[in-house]
Amino acid sequence: MRNYFGLLTLSDISEFFVQFFFFSPKEHSSLSRILPQFVSAYIILFYIPKLIPVFLGTIEDFYRTGNKMFSNEWPSRRRFIGLISWGLATIPFFGILHGVFRGRSKYRVLNNSVIINGLPDGFNGFKILQISDIHSGSFISYEEVQIGVALIKEQKPDLIVFTGDLVNNLYSEMEPWVNLFKEIQAPMGVYSILGNHDYGDYVKWPNIEKKKENLNKLCQIHEKLGWNLLRNQNATIKKNGNSLDIVGVENWGNPPFPKYGDLNLALEGLDLKTPKILLSHDPTHFDGEVVHHESNIPLTLSGHTHGMQFGIEIPGWIKWSPVKFKYPRWAGSYFDEKSQRNLYVNRGFGYLAFPGRVGIWPEITMHELRK
Repeated sequence: MRNYFGLLTLSDISEFFVQFFFFSPKEHSSLSRILPQFVSAYIILFYIPKLIPVFLGTIEDFYRTGNKMFSNEWPSRRRFIGLISWGLATIPFFGILHGVFRGRSKYRVLNNSVIINGLPDGFNGFKILQISDIHSGSFISYEEVQIGVALIKEQKPDLIVFTGDLVNNLYSEMEPWVNLFKEIQAPMGVYSILGNHDYGDYVKWPNIEKKKENLNKLCQIHEKLGWNLLRNQNATIKKNGNSLDIVGVENWGNPPFPKYGDLNLALEGLDLKTPKILLSHDPTHFDGEVVHHESNIPLTLSGHTHGMQFGIEIPGWIKWSPVKFKYPRWAGSYFDEKSQRNLYVNRGFGYLAFPGRVGIWPEITMHELRK
């Protein structure tokens, strides 16, 4: 235990070396894309578990200091405290290890039934499959991603929606995956929106034209996928003589995230009284604007948080992640009593920065609309 207070270790030096000399968000090489992820995983794997011995060791030191003050003797460290602390540290260690090698591809389908007042009869029982936060620039294994896509195809929904963050920064990150993801189709189509990472805001561009070109090419990739990209726009789908409005806004978030979304523009031309399904990447938009809006928006579908890719979820008992301190509505279904409106926050399909998921698994959501 004598070195657990060390500030500079080989892992610190390794991370600095890799990030400084190898990582460039403008490149799509395997080295620049994958190596920093595993360096971050290495740091997390060997530092997070150490917090337990540090915490218990600090308490032990307070005890020893108090003993010295009152008895003028320094008691030796109790061996069983060290054994217990390092034993407990193995729990997050193996949890993180599992998250890196298994958790990132532990795809699951979650079902969400939503009651919508005024839902047209033809859409009672209508199934909408939601995916979000693909982050193709982080993908490591084609076979892993193929498993997730196959699971999506097995669900056979009426409609599919994608709620933003197709890439980490660059349109080119998605190019190797177009043929795989274009297999994701549904009878009533696929509708998509942009997330905060899709605009290229986190890259230092030589000029604004290059940034615009990147975004334009990303939008073209949505076309290649056969997905209908909604940029502050709406679409109406029809079934059995009934119609349902799908509204998609650009990213709308609290600082430092951009507010490109324009809900009024996205609703242009629609009857405010008819029920609408809103696609909005950042869940803060729900409380910030949607619940107060005069238009009838009974269901908002979001993503963005990833559940921080770390947490504990036991259905019916506990749902916790550190991300809750930034996003009160961070995963799953939420209902606002005052406005009588629903929000669903998808935990994401991919991953970012840390190449794994611990307790918060990649999600495919099947929403069933009910009258």
